[in-house]
Amino acid sequence: MSKKHVQTSFDVIVIGAGPAGYSSAIRCAQLGLKTACIDNWCNKKGLVSLGGTYLNAGCVASIALLESAKIYHSLNHNLKEHGIQAEAISVDIALMMQRKNNIIDALSQQIADSFVDHNITYMKAEARLLNDRQVEITPLDQSGVSMLEAKHIILASGSSPIDLSCAPIDNEFIIDSTMALNLGAIPKRLAIIGAGVIGLELASIWNRLGAETILLEAQETFLSMADQQIALEAYRIYTEQGLELRLGARVISAKKGNKKVTVEYQDSDGTHTLRVDKLIVASGRKPNTENLAAAEANLLLDENGYVHVDENCRTNLPGVYAIGDLTLLGPMIAHKGIEEGLFVAEQIAGIRNPINYDLLPSVVFTDPEIAWVGQTEQGLRAMGESIKIGTFPLNATARAHAMSQTEGIVKIIAHADTDAILGVHIIGMQASEMIAEAVLAMEFSASSEDLARTIHAHPTLAKALHGAALTLTNKT
Repeated sequence: MSKKHVQTSFDVIVIGAGPAGYSSAIRCAQLGLKTACIDNWCNKKGLVSLGGTYLNAGCVASIALLESAKIYHSLNHNLKEHGIQAEAISVDIALMMQRKNNIIDALSQQIADSFVDHNITYMKAEARLLNDRQVEITPLDQSGVSMLEAKHIILASGSSPIDLSCAPIDNEFIIDSTMALNLGAIPKRLAIIGAGVIGLELASIWNRLGAETILLEAQETFLSMADQQIALEAYRIYTEQGLELRLGARVISAKKGNKKVTVEYQDSDGTHTLRVDKLIVASGRKPNTENLAAAEANLLLDENGYVHVDENCRTNLPGVYAIGDLTLLGPMIAHKGIEEGLFVAEQIAGIRNPINYDLLPSVVFTDPEIAWVGQTEQGLRAMGESIKIGTFPLNATARAHAMSQTEGIVKIIAHADTDAILGVHIIGMQASEMIAEAVLAMEFSASSEDLARTIHAHPTLAKALHGAALTLTNKT
């Protein structure tokens, strides 16, 4: 009986099967390129799962838990006004986590099925770049090291949580953001280091499930990357929900003892001590470039481990590209990686469709959500741009009242002379869905009048975008 032939030469090898990697691999295959994808992600049971951090320990896992947490909170707080009564409501965290894991498994299987449908060779292995044409493969089952060759190699190995020396992770009491999505019980008192996107999303989940939640943020300003009017509204809403936001709080140490964590931090008032059941470290992420390339490959990295690339995602090695969280071309968000994956695949196939990084939408999946695209008011004023601003509260829309979700505002910033939309910023329910209209409008260089003259269905939350645009029609 003859041995099955194992393909070792490809048009494209993709290292990593997160959103950037799997999107790129599928697009390469669709364009007729013989493609291989290598990935080493394993879940906590040791089972291989496609989708990378985004699916297994990031956006999707977080959103799935938040939806469960929102339902639980609503059952406990918002039913009476609907004339609905329920008693003895309880949480089964194990089942909630299982639902989340089932979603992850189903989506991971969809990626695997798509690889099969597109004849992509998928390998469960560690991959190391040897040079601009060769990749060393170490299978996760330890079946023996081998080597693959390709005309083009796409690096898409993603990122990992940043460790803090002052708060050493044990994933029992001091935990990282991945473990924070896999807890077996609701902590009575929870602290989170970092009030950025990851910290806020985790806080939204556990706060909605009833945990006393404290965020320790080293910066003096809250959500500095967002428009500050929206950030101030978010601060007000979240604190009214019970989140405790301590700004300018720099953690000095975190020590476990007696099944608690003692956190010491400093702020402008001095040194403070905080005792909690769990401490989540959500202080950012770092690119997964350690051991990604052999030293002799001479892949150029910066001092923080990011891969140097040009505007076409090309590294210093001919035919080698880096996408997603590995580069500083854009923020560490899934859809940025996906767009780069498609862009590089098409570039290899001779198709040129550049990415407009200025129109990448950003979303914070909290309750309510925050979403924005384009420039902020503070950024435009710092540049001396002549602008006009229109805002519209969600509580002025009938749909928001019908849903009992009236918190939030829509803000549109336009150029005072040309009326071109320069930025759109939203806080409110389904902000992540509403921002798509703003991205499309700005992609086609729409003015605020164009948006105001676009007929919106009524009653919808999107009417708030229409309302904000209408407020700008008479401004100069």
